[in-house]
Amino acid sequence: MSTMPLYEEAAPRRPAPLRRLALGLEPYLYIAPSVILIATIMLVPLIVGLSYAFRDMQLINPFSGGFIGLEHFRALWTDAAFWLSMKNTLVWTFASVALQFAFGLVLALLLNSPFPGRGIVQALVFLPWAVPTFLSGLNWAWLFNPVVGPLPHWMAALGILPAPENILSDPSVAIWGPIIANVWWGIPFFAITLLAALQSIPQDIYEAASIDGAGAWRRFTDITLPFLAPTIAIAVLLRTVWIANFADLIIVMTNGGPADQTQIVSSYIFTQAFRRLDFGYASAIAMVLLVLLLAYSFVIILLRQSLLRR
Repeated sequence: MSTMPLYEEAAPRRPAPLRRLALGLEPYLYIAPSVILIATIMLVPLIVGLSYAFRDMQLINPFSGGFIGLEHFRALWTDAAFWLSMKNTLVWTFASVALQFAFGLVLALLLNSPFPGRGIVQALVFLPWAVPTFLSGLNWAWLFNPVVGPLPHWMAALGILPAPENILSDPSVAIWGPIIANVWWGIPFFAITLLAALQSIPQDIYEAASIDGAGAWRRFTDITLPFLAPTIAIAVLLRTVWIANFADLIIVMTNGGPADQTQIVSSYIFTQAFRRLDFGYASAIAMVLLVLLLAYSFVIILLRQSLLRR
């Protein structure tokens, strides 16, 4: 004879619709203050700044501020100084990134091998990155000055220069002064980043390749570079964006001269905004640079994703 239970187990009660809604929104409410703060600090100034590109914003003209549409962009199309700064930006960015990467990779490979005092050397390698850019530019400007600096005399002794002269005053080679300073300042970023990636590669793979008879070059091309490729892609992306927007060294060392031969887009924006006080035209230039860097970043990110899928 079966016995009936004295009570039936109650089914779990589902929360009321309003409670379910509150539970669903709870995580978003927690992050809402941070999102609002970030939007207020970053997005609002960005939108306001970009709106200046379509307005006549000249601080020296009290009657400016009206909407002028695409007039600034039409002026950009015929602005020879802007196109010269675009060409200088390509040279400045490509040369700086390529040399920083090359020297940083060599330095990372050297630091990846154990030797006495490696920790101290790693700390010293990071030192240029810690120097303020204003001080770095000032020091390099002095080094290139033949009156107080040794570099022109050394380059003349090596036959690089016909006589000890300041290359920062020569329009044909002046751009290489800030590039050299930028390479010295930015090598630690690549060195430390690539060193961290090198130390994450399993040593068993190198040992297996050595047993199979692979030489040093074969191990570098078939093991090291494929493992480093995603890190290289993101590091090059970051440095390219930073250097394209990096006008500190140029402003300190050459101020865009001589004859605008070292003027890059970011320093041209600075000139238009804070020297000619034309914030509308400067915002239009900044918008063009923003679009170009976003397109470049999109391509590099797609390349990195393809490397990660291999």
